[in-house]
Amino acid sequence: MIAQTEKKIYTAEEYLDLETASEIRSEYRNGEIIPMTGGTPNHNDIAGNLYILLKLALKGKDCRTFYADQRLWIPSVSLYTYPDVMVVPKPLELQTGRKDTVTNPCFVAEVLSKSTQNYDGSEKFAAYRAIPTFKKYLLIDQYRIHVEHYVKTAVNQ
Repeated sequence: MIAQTEKKIYTAEEYLDLETASEIRSEYRNGEIIPMTGGTPNHNDIAGNLYILLKLALKGKDCRTFYADQRLWIPSVSLYTYPDVMVVPKPLELQTGRKDTVTNPCFVAEVLSKSTQNYDGSEKFAAYRAIPTFKKYLLIDQYRIHVEHYVKTAVNQ
């Protein structure tokens, strides 16, 4: 018989304390801390290029564009995550008591990897849809030419 290791459940405060002191990024999913794997050069190029394109296209607009290291809090599903690219309308809304965690993106893009593609297209997408300001989601496959773009309309709000 193999002994099962019990998963440790963390509070959001414990996660933030650990995350602030850590050199690697982790996602917080309803009490669990999930280490984020390093990206491939293709992943980094795709996300970086999208960030640059959006930053230039949105210059002078009432929004801010973030790339990879900006933490997002989705309280309704108890998720802290780091989208590959996100656009946040001004005024920027931060988690109460924090200066490093946004809560109001209108656009999120994820570059898919083999280990995250199912999660990014299902559970994570559902979490993003729980954000009141969320309007658009872009999934980019790094292994083949394939992009999925979802737009929240008045019908599916």
